[in-house]
Amino acid sequence: MSIPAFGLGTFRLKGQTVIDSVRNALDVGYRAIDTAQIYENEAEVGQAIAESGVARDELFITTKIWIANFHHDALLDSLRESLRKLRTDHVELTLIHWPSPKDAVPMAEYLGALAEAKSQGLTRQIGISNFTVAQTRQAIEILGAGAIATNQIEVHPYLQNRALIAFLKDQGIHVTAYMSLAYGEVLKDPVIQAIAERHQATPAQVALAWALQQGFAVIPSSTKRDNLAGNLLAADLRLSNEDMAQIATLDRGHRLANPEAIAPAWD
Repeated sequence: MSIPAFGLGTFRLKGQTVIDSVRNALDVGYRAIDTAQIYENEAEVGQAIAESGVARDELFITTKIWIANFHHDALLDSLRESLRKLRTDHVELTLIHWPSPKDAVPMAEYLGALAEAKSQGLTRQIGISNFTVAQTRQAIEILGAGAIATNQIEVHPYLQNRALIAFLKDQGIHVTAYMSLAYGEVLKDPVIQAIAERHQATPAQVALAWALQQGFAVIPSSTKRDNLAGNLLAADLRLSNEDMAQIATLDRGHRLANPEAIAPAWD
């Protein structure tokens, strides 16, 4: 099962806001939805999906296990609770949201439990998120590279994460890029804006097309129907080699997702 190139992210969206975002996204053509236990919106995402009328077998739903649920039994129980909230008997992809801070829970325990969840049919695929090169190596030793569907990581023109991405590609592990628009920061960049003008596109479409052209999956979020529809058009935008080279110069190691208590020692 491949991971869709384009999905809807739901980070920071709650209540009616996330219900409306998911409903509008499904209405304009999205079929992949990304959520997480810590987002506290799985129930609303499930409600929006149930009310959408879109057949379940057309959807690709991803959720992520939070660090408080890493012990074996807690992980399985928490995933079953996520499924209950999402109103489904399985998800297509379940990720470990962050590596266990200071290895408080051994990686073999929580990745083993995740593999068990797959064997029980609770999730079709499993993967990781926010894992460094060293942590991904450890995960490969535990699961095998072929069992890891993706590493979901922060990637945008201001944080191009080249060393980690090169390693993931070498291992055959798919890259899912989150925060592709850097909370809107890259949309104001003169280089991005000039490329957008040349292509009669939006800056958001350029930033997303840059990621898609490198083979990454993207999961941008939006609360506006027009932006949701516009973002999807990035899949039809083809940037030139010159465009890609110009965007390559924008990398400044500008990391936005860096929670002090849980972030690993980044590459």
